[in-house]
Amino acid sequence: MDVMLLITSSLLFLAILVIFIGLGRAVRHVTYVTLADGRRSERSLPLTIRMVLPFCLFIPKFITGLDAFEETRERLGRKIVSAGFEGLVKPHEVIALRLLMPAGPGLLFCLLMYLCFPYMPDNIGRAFQEGQFVIYAVILVAFGFLPDSWLARSIRKRHKSIERALPFVLDLLTLAVESGLDFMSGIQRIISHREIDPLGEELIRVFREIQVGRTRKEALKNMSARVDHVDIRAVTNALIQADELGSGIAHALRVQADQIRVKRFQRAEKMGNEAPVKLLFPLMAFIFPSVFLILLGPVILQMWIRGGF
Repeated sequence: MDVMLLITSSLLFLAILVIFIGLGRAVRHVTYVTLADGRRSERSLPLTIRMVLPFCLFIPKFITGLDAFEETRERLGRKIVSAGFEGLVKPHEVIALRLLMPAGPGLLFCLLMYLCFPYMPDNIGRAFQEGQFVIYAVILVAFGFLPDSWLARSIRKRHKSIERALPFVLDLLTLAVESGLDFMSGIQRIISHREIDPLGEELIRVFREIQVGRTRKEALKNMSARVDHVDIRAVTNALIQADELGSGIAHALRVQADQIRVKRFQRAEKMGNEAPVKLLFPLMAFIFPSVFLILLGPVILQMWIRGGF
């Protein structure tokens, strides 16, 4: 019995040690994506994604590459590009993450039950009778939604950055075009004098695509498909239409910049109008009880001491 306890403790210690070593490596690991001009830009993956991503190699590709997942892979591929992680994470790896996220905690839970409880079948039967496994199953299934939640947050963050920078970039591009520069020279001036942000990365890619032989229309359409944002779609459509009609793009750029500013002001006004409604719950749940306790707490305590209750 002492030998079995020693072996079990040693295995548990080794498992915990391996987990902490992997956690330390995942924390120190830095990931990069290569931009269109050859430069590298840092991308931060969540700690859970970084820890589980190497284990995606153990999921056979014939599972994640099934024809039933074809539409899912295409949709995930578009989301990965919109989030800015193209070349860093692949669609079949996101599908593998969906499978591994619930499996890892589930296997760890079973291992702890086996090591810590000598009568595992009795504990499992009791857990089934008490309905505890339903709670465990719901928690494990929730882990499977972490990759999709991470992609959605990354897309929202990237879109917000583009929304903030787009009016100023359009103003700079309008000034460059009105001063006598062509479209390509204006983009080159902008990307060379601005810090690299999500919108700058997309402009770099547009510039490189036009350089290698694509038309302006194709490059703008590709940017609109990659970003998948309503403001970028409106700007690219206006530029394509101005190019097809042969009119100057300076006027189209100025009109789009003004419209985007108006839309941004409307979004800010909408958020300001929604603030009182969002503050209602914390006001009722925390502030009013605190004021009640501060004002009436001493009175209630004195009445309690004197036997008034």
